[in-house]
Amino acid sequence: MDQSLCKLTLIYPPASENHLVEVMMNSEPPLSGFTTWQAEGHGHSFAEASMRERVRGRITRGVLMVVLPRARIELLVEEILLKAAIADLVYWIEPVLAFGRMRPVAAASADEHSG
Repeated sequence: MDQSLCKLTLIYPPASENHLVEVMMNSEPPLSGFTTWQAEGHGHSFAEASMRERVRGRITRGVLMVVLPRARIELLVEEILLKAAIADLVYWIEPVLAFGRMRPVAAASADEHSG
């Protein structure tokens, strides 16, 4: 089973966010976390765009990103396709070269001097 880390990015219509987040929050095994934000898509297909979006030349989209082992991402993509049939859902998977949490330099220095 491939344990190399990958990043899954999902792009979706904002109206689908609550359902998609619910699927992610109830995924088994539980996810350690993921990030969502709003973005603007630019392209040539505006069939589903509102009048405001057509005038602006961009369409509002939600973005969800999660980093997991590749094997887990593949299972998660299958789960999303089964439980969150979202029109215009786009996804891609990218390798992650490094992943970790940074501590502020001041905190790291204080820890080093307290020992």
